[in-house]
Amino acid sequence: MKYDHREIEPKWQKFWEEHKTFKATEDPSKPKYYVLDMFPYPSGAGLHVGHLMGYTATDIIARYKWQQGFTVLHPMGWDSFGLPAEQYAIRTGTHPAITTHTNIKNFRKQMDAVGYAYDWDREITTCEPDYYKWTQWIFTKLYERGLAYQAELLVNWCPALGTVLANEEVEGGFAKEGGHPVERRPLRQWILKITDYADRLLDDLKLVDWPESLKKLQINWIGRSEGAHVDFSVEKQNEKITVFTTRPDTLFGATYMVLSPEHPLVAKVTTPEQHDAVHHYQRECAAKSDLERTELAKTKSGVFTGGYAVNPVTGKQIPIWIADYVLMGYGTGAIMAVPAHDDRDHEFAKKFDLPIIPVIEPPKSEKVESGACWDGEGICINSHSDQLSIDGLASKEGKQKVIEWLEKSKQGKRAINYRLRDWLFS
Repeated sequence: MKYDHREIEPKWQKFWEEHKTFKATEDPSKPKYYVLDMFPYPSGAGLHVGHLMGYTATDIIARYKWQQGFTVLHPMGWDSFGLPAEQYAIRTGTHPAITTHTNIKNFRKQMDAVGYAYDWDREITTCEPDYYKWTQWIFTKLYERGLAYQAELLVNWCPALGTVLANEEVEGGFAKEGGHPVERRPLRQWILKITDYADRLLDDLKLVDWPESLKKLQINWIGRSEGAHVDFSVEKQNEKITVFTTRPDTLFGATYMVLSPEHPLVAKVTTPEQHDAVHHYQRECAAKSDLERTELAKTKSGVFTGGYAVNPVTGKQIPIWIADYVLMGYGTGAIMAVPAHDDRDHEFAKKFDLPIIPVIEPPKSEKVESGACWDGEGICINSHSDQLSIDGLASKEGKQKVIEWLEKSKQGKRAINYRLRDWLFS
């Protein structure tokens, strides 16, 4: 039997529209199921195959649950308020109010032609006042509760687009939208305090019916780390550099420090002889996104500031460098480098001929080549001074003893850090 799509499909599409077949209704006797897609940007003339791939999958799930007796809410909307819509209007030379609504009309026509099971009574258009008044209301509530604040942060600024771009919107120092140059500059921004909910986000994962692999991604994204803040005094200056470390047991092996190129103390610790080299390196880093700077496979780069800090447990001077793999937005914007027990620090030390002092002996069951980096736990070695000794202790015990000493000597304290950052949105 031949399938005549031109006759069959319009018939049922008309039936679904007239009878509101996929409208989600209140029925306390039925279980509820919510299927939510990422709303498309109506910034092109129509749908592309990527849209269809994702929306077809969710449509299958919605229909499957519907057939199982669920009341299914499957809405659709348009992410039509922002840079993509604005740039499309610029490219076509037409006012965005016209291009946006024209594109939405065509997008919806195409979705209906495919036969998706949407509840069109719930359609959302984010550029309409009846939608964005609620985003304004939400922001007001967040501000009233102290969860929205302003701070000066380094951002990806595109002069041509006149806006701040996310890391994912920048590649090689240029905006993916239009290929315009992007620079890093400090700007005052609105930020939401999502870190206030970090522990709750972790604890409440047990309440959601997610695959374990997805929960693991969430846990890693939040990145809760227990460790210590350690203060390193700056040689010949009344300044200190605070770092966060999850491995206080390796403090005796810290042979140099690295600051983010944007760290506020860079100018103070840089000597006149190193000023030009440091300034040139800072300008190079300003053209890179955070994603580019932290790419593990990239060659390590950095510049010596000419300044020195003092390792609090050994009392020895250690050089202060700047390097792009240290970000101002993570931790304190500074690290204590332990090249014998951290891969990035090891690679950096090898390249710039910096001292490497092993302070953790791997378990005998581990086969570690001589001179290789060991980032696991073990037994503390080469970890003694007139002030403190943790030689012979297991890493776990060594951590606790170092933290206790730091707190007693007022050179640090126990701390928790999160990879999760407060959300910059404007």
